[in-house]
Amino acid sequence: MDLQLKGKSVIVTAASKGLGRAVAAEFAREGAHVLISSRDEAALNATVEDIKKETGNEHVGYTVCDMKRAEDIKVMVDHAASANGSVDVLVNNAGGPSAGKFMDMSDDDWYQAFELNLLSFIRTSREVIPHMKKQGGGRIVNLASSSIKQSLDNLVLSNTMRPGIVGLAKSIAREHGQDNILVNTVGPGTIETDRIVDLNQKRADAQGVPVEKVAEEAVKQIPMNRLGEPAEFAKAIVFLASGANTYITGQSLIVDGGQVKAL
Repeated sequence: MDLQLKGKSVIVTAASKGLGRAVAAEFAREGAHVLISSRDEAALNATVEDIKKETGNEHVGYTVCDMKRAEDIKVMVDHAASANGSVDVLVNNAGGPSAGKFMDMSDDDWYQAFELNLLSFIRTSREVIPHMKKQGGGRIVNLASSSIKQSLDNLVLSNTMRPGIVGLAKSIAREHGQDNILVNTVGPGTIETDRIVDLNQKRADAQGVPVEKVAEEAVKQIPMNRLGEPAEFAKAIVFLASGANTYITGQSLIVDGGQVKAL
């Protein structure tokens, strides 16, 4: 299958590590011109060099961007459009919100989660859509969480903000389908990343048990009996963002090895 990504201009946010990095590397393997972002310039520089070595693609760059700052987002999109001619693909990603229960969360916690995990996606989408309309189309893929399908215990912020991303994507997909802008949302299940390690440690601390026990129990909940690999998740993102996807839009997908029980 020809994914038609060679030479395409791709932005992947929050991509210095974890799932964002895996997604950026997969685009680079397909020959895209990839711009990654995060707040940590040293990490970005190291990641860019690593991806270039891994993929043989020299068209990988970065820009420092705090996803809570509208001005940073505008600079990032302008950079991509200037360096690569336009913006063909936007992959929205941001760090996960803090774990905790409803009564644990202050107003500041809610504002922080809104800014990082919903408002940032709104801002990036608003910046790229004019570029995509001008060139006759584009793709936006939002990275979310399995909480878009089934609520997760002790993650009230994620359970609230992530479904908002789905509503946002559906609205943009309907409003801009005529512009050939396809918008979808993908949620990871238990993928082997630093985020999962951190959440397992928090659960272990709360339960007063070894983190290894929490990790083992988590795997037992997955029908495929293993954690997902970041590259497996990345492939789903890349397909939805590619020219091979011509009619899937406004949808939400979970990549979780069958873990989520909701229909």
